[in-house]
Amino acid sequence: MIPVRAVEFFQGTLDSTEEIETARVFDTTLRDGEQSPGTSFSYDDKRQIASILDEMGTHVIEAGFPVNSDAEFEAVRDIASATSTTTCGLARVVDADIEAALDSGVEMVHVFVSTSDVQIEDSMHATRDQVVQNAVESVERVTDAGATCMFSPMDATRTDEAFLIDVIEAVTEAGTDWINIPDTCGVATPSRFQAMIEKVCAHTDARVDVHTHDDFGLATANALAGIEAGADQAQVSVNSIGERAGNAAYEEFVMSVESLYQVDTGIDTTRITELSDIVEDKSGMETPGNKPVVGDNAFSHESGIHAAGVIENSDTFEPGVMTPEMVGAERKLVMGKHTGTHSVRERLHERGFEPTDEQVRAVTRRVKDYGAEKRRVTVTDLERFAEEADVERTQDKEEVRA
Repeated sequence: MIPVRAVEFFQGTLDSTEEIETARVFDTTLRDGEQSPGTSFSYDDKRQIASILDEMGTHVIEAGFPVNSDAEFEAVRDIASATSTTTCGLARVVDADIEAALDSGVEMVHVFVSTSDVQIEDSMHATRDQVVQNAVESVERVTDAGATCMFSPMDATRTDEAFLIDVIEAVTEAGTDWINIPDTCGVATPSRFQAMIEKVCAHTDARVDVHTHDDFGLATANALAGIEAGADQAQVSVNSIGERAGNAAYEEFVMSVESLYQVDTGIDTTRITELSDIVEDKSGMETPGNKPVVGDNAFSHESGIHAAGVIENSDTFEPGVMTPEMVGAERKLVMGKHTGTHSVRERLHERGFEPTDEQVRAVTRRVKDYGAEKRRVTVTDLERFAEEADVERTQDKEEVRA
């Protein structure tokens, strides 16, 4: 299915869109996202965010780490019972963790254990043999209970490759349904990660999932590379929130799949902006203005050349394959130092003014001068500039607003 908006000029890098056929979305906002320093979701926060993710059609919601506390357990349990999508609970390869996850009623249990030598030796204080044994026993415990099992070799991208394959083959034989490959410390690059996922896929019959971190700003690119390599699903978080620099972004991953690859995820993308705003509010983490897809500047234009082009045809200086309407946002013409006459004329007309060419130039000069002082040029400022330039107003202000 072609997404809501597909431009007619598929040329350049948009000429080929056949690298992938499907892509599933595993949301970890409520688990890894909540591990952002200073972030703590309340019970009600988790329920609200999970409800929207569920309504949007997200394939899996990782609701939390049930063994962490009684409150966490209750939140995970209630999300599992209230949502129609698959709910997942995280667990270490520890009996108490797995029992808590199973008791919470989640359909999927995500068990993990470190596989890089630095974490095995200096964090777990264990051996490779113990890692393999604990991994296999934990997978068997989950599958014997009838739940779907996802296994993660934590820090896979810093793990000895031969040992990583040994672990993957062992948990595959033990019956895991999913193998998640985490770039725990964000050190992967797209081509290297793609090669790793291709090798993993060649050594397991389980479905493959990827979890990428943004320490070098490559999380979403690495997630997409993983999907191109044969992974079925990517773990993402809304607004990229998560440990350190965060995770692959829900909004970036979904819109890249929908718009750049022209693959239908089944997710209601028109609620992405709403979801982003709620997560921003509940997490206390402000979304940067230049954040892709959901930042205030994502569909905003100030430059005279760009604004003039967008007024004529929005495809000129926007992706074309992704529009603000697709993500529930609005296009904005921002006034400031770089504003041109086309944008000023358009905004004056919106406010009921009928300026002459000379008046447009005069108002534009005032807008530029005001913006050059690092001031925000508001609609009120624009109306004042127009009135001071004696621009005729054919409609009453209240009438225009109506």
